[in-house]
Amino acid sequence: MAVDRESDGANNEVGGIEVCSLDNRGMGRSFVPTKKSDYSTRIMAKDAIALLDHLGWKKAHVFGHSMGAMIACKMAALVPDRILSLALLNVTGGGFECCPKLDRKTLSIAIRFLKAKTPEQRAAVDLDTHYSEEYLEEFVGSDTRRVILYQEYVKGITASGMQSNHGFEGQINACWRHKMTRAEIDLIRSGGFLVSAIHGRQDVIAQINHARRLAEKLQPVARMVEFHGGHLVTHERTEEVNQALLELIKASEMKMSPHDWNNFPKKRSGVTEASNRTTVERETNIIIAKIHLFLVYLISLFMTAFKYGRSSLQRLKPVRVGASSPK
Repeated sequence: MAVDRESDGANNEVGGIEVCSLDNRGMGRSFVPTKKSDYSTRIMAKDAIALLDHLGWKKAHVFGHSMGAMIACKMAALVPDRILSLALLNVTGGGFECCPKLDRKTLSIAIRFLKAKTPEQRAAVDLDTHYSEEYLEEFVGSDTRRVILYQEYVKGITASGMQSNHGFEGQINACWRHKMTRAEIDLIRSGGFLVSAIHGRQDVIAQINHARRLAEKLQPVARMVEFHGGHLVTHERTEEVNQALLELIKASEMKMSPHDWNNFPKKRSGVTEASNRTTVERETNIIIAKIHLFLVYLISLFMTAFKYGRSSLQRLKPVRVGASSPK
């Protein structure tokens, strides 16, 4: 969240921006509830609103990344009158849209993630989920970024500790249950603020087509901004993302018209064939998504059973059986 302390209208140069970044419940130094029911994007949006109240900020530019972007959507629907602008980075619509693209790479990542027990193992997995392959293999001096970032990740995870099971499972539950209703979408569209959906094309966690679909639903107030990069496109394309955010803030302060802001093709009347084709494509995508979800569910069941079986075997203690006495 950010607030411009020097805002004085259209002639204001973007500057003097005060920023507040928070750890959502379940991670960092924030509260870690033990019940899954205490985690939802709506509940966490209310946490963020309470923080606004604590800071004394009546309004703010609200930016969210990944699950944070889902929370930002809920926040914008709950208090649209307190939103100056909304940036959704690497966002999805929740539910089955949280499932990554099903291929060999993501299956390998999922298995490695579930098996990761040490900072070293977790760091290796996180790199593949956060960045594009090209970015990791680029040389910075004598080492690749993968080598440099791996050391930084291990150091960071070791210092802060692994996320607790309660926090991880609670946040997964929040993402899985997240859904923006038509009424909530309409509240954002009519809220009087501009929206940017910013995404990395190589994101293996949040597929870009879901972000495009959400941005389309938010027309005419939303702009879709795409960069070459992974889930942490903010790290891969820092300057470009920062510029996109500053453009959003400046456009908001200049009271730019939504129709001048959005970059989606203008809809024309009488394009029935294209409309029908789009409808068929969406129905096909829904069917594919359901098959995808079913396969992911089967894999998760297998991994859960495997994990449970392994832990059960580890708990078994050998029992010494003495020789039976002769009758």
